[in-house]
Amino acid sequence: MTMLTLDAYQASSFTPRKSTAGRSGLHRLFAAAVVSDQFRAQLLSEPEAALTGGYLGQTFVLSDHEKRIIKTVRANNLTDFAQKVNQALKGNHSLA
Repeated sequence: MTMLTLDAYQASSFTPRKSTAGRSGLHRLFAAAVVSDQFRAQLLSEPEAALTGGYLGQTFVLSDHEKRIIKTVRANNLTDFAQKVNQALKGNHSLA
């Protein structure tokens, strides 16, 4: 029989990554695009309307920089869209 104890790991080994916490709005945006065909289509064709309308009554908390990127990216599918957003966030601003 194996027994697990709560003190098996030091608390300092569980530090959250700051970059993840700062991107929760983007994570929610992409999660909505993955689960909803309608939201995904709107995000790809009318990104400003998708940001304004949100998903299921919930808007996305994004920085002004993130909003500008989302509004200017042009892509035919969500994979390409995500890659372009990621590149723009890293400083490579080729969005077309």
